[in-house]
Amino acid sequence: RPGPRAAAAPSWSRRFVHLAGLSSRPRAPLGATPHDVMHRERNLRLLRYRPRAAGLAFRTPVLLVPSLINRHYVLDLMPGKSFAEFLVAQGHDVWIVDWGRPGAEDRYLDLDELCVTLLGRIVRIVAAQGGLARDHAGRVHLLGYCMGGIFTAILAARDGAARRAQVASLCNLAAPVRFGGEGLLGAWTRSPGFDVDALVDAFGLVPWRLLQGAFLMLRPTLGLAKAVHLVDRAWNDRYLDGYLALETWANDNVSLPGAFYRRYIRELYQGDALWRGTLQIGGVAVKLADIRVPTLAIVFEDDAIAPWAACAALCEAVTVDDRDVWKVAGSHVGGVTSRPAAKALWPQLSAWWASRDHS
Repeated sequence: RPGPRAAAAPSWSRRFVHLAGLSSRPRAPLGATPHDVMHRERNLRLLRYRPRAAGLAFRTPVLLVPSLINRHYVLDLMPGKSFAEFLVAQGHDVWIVDWGRPGAEDRYLDLDELCVTLLGRIVRIVAAQGGLARDHAGRVHLLGYCMGGIFTAILAARDGAARRAQVASLCNLAAPVRFGGEGLLGAWTRSPGFDVDALVDAFGLVPWRLLQGAFLMLRPTLGLAKAVHLVDRAWNDRYLDGYLALETWANDNVSLPGAFYRRYIRELYQGDALWRGTLQIGGVAVKLADIRVPTLAIVFEDDAIAPWAACAALCEAVTVDDRDVWKVAGSHVGGVTSRPAAKALWPQLSAWWASRDHS
């Protein structure tokens, strides 16, 4: 008796047709989950995603804080591939910071102003207006992604030290807090040939092309690997739509304010000040041990930008009992935006917040 027929390999002609028309292929809308602009300041916008028709299911709002160097819509990539869209569908009140693009006048924007003035005000707005009105005690779940996680860790530590209790929980996603030894970026910034002062003095705004070049050097063969995967899966319309959306975002980078970048390199990468407790924000030393809320560090095994051990260290520093590290397969971006993330990580995060909605 003959066995079952093997599935036919996708047609090469279909692949070639798709590849030939790639440049003119219609793009899926990016950052398309319906939202309202709730606050504007400098180049920053605070967006609130419109709740589902059935209303909110949870009392406490969730504030997403992305990296300063990349556009916010990586967390709202495209319909069906959006973390924000998923959370809204679960009944969360979801807000996100869009840092915008700095202009030449922003070259003096410093870490203090970003963490204390801008992000601090954002948290107060979300605490006052978010969630089920008058039913969440003015608290906010914070999620910081990549560089945004450094900001949320600082903010949560300051909140704990001041006993303000505006932060309901802290989730840091691929966000390093220890810079003493892990990763190539740390080694490069500590090299005697790297002169951060000369760079900032020359440019004012640190060019995004220079920063992107550093990320590309972390994985020099990544471009070739992407090309191989593209050819192999060019028959798949869903893959192509996701590929184009992610590549558009990956090449939509943002230059960094020079004053911020100088401190970021000197005090964090070169001085490891956040981990050592010597980082001064607003004239006060930031101690990660002052974080007194449920804390979750999500780390990715193949993260070349934020090595997993440097991110997991957050839960070594905090002293609360409710703390955990989730070590997940994936890379810095793919671990957040991939189909496996949508099937596993996103629901698990929603459940984590849901179980702490009373706090």
